[in-house]
Amino acid sequence: MKNITILEAGLILRIVLAVTMLSAVLDRFGIWGAPGSNGVAWGNWENFVIYTQSLNPYANKATAEILGGIATFFEVLLSLLLLFGFKTRLAALGTTFLMCAFAFAMAVSVSVKAPLDYSVWTSAAAALLLANIGKTSFAVDNRI
Repeated sequence: MKNITILEAGLILRIVLAVTMLSAVLDRFGIWGAPGSNGVAWGNWENFVIYTQSLNPYANKATAEILGGIATFFEVLLSLLLLFGFKTRLAALGTTFLMCAFAFAMAVSVSVKAPLDYSVWTSAAAALLLANIGKTSFAVDNRI
């Protein structure tokens, strides 16, 4: 059996982190199903904004909408950068920061257990590891 290389491990980390964040984005736009469907966390933007407000209890609905929009923008941007392997180190550090911010907000506003249940700390650690790997397989960074 062939051992996996660091380049290949980096590729896997890039893909898994990107797909995980994009899946959450798809959920908040109802792509995975309607609210209440099996495996659906939000099912629509309105439910996502309500959740965002629960993580930011001092934010009113309009502010939660803005915060949710900012989070969604960065999740999509970072996911695309990771998928293509462009500015991978920067995208991985951004992902680390974003996941740590999510985990902290969940721990403070929901429970310490919440970010553990959703593996947010694991994603943060994986992104930090990716930031330190350097080059990965099939990355635009390798062509520049």
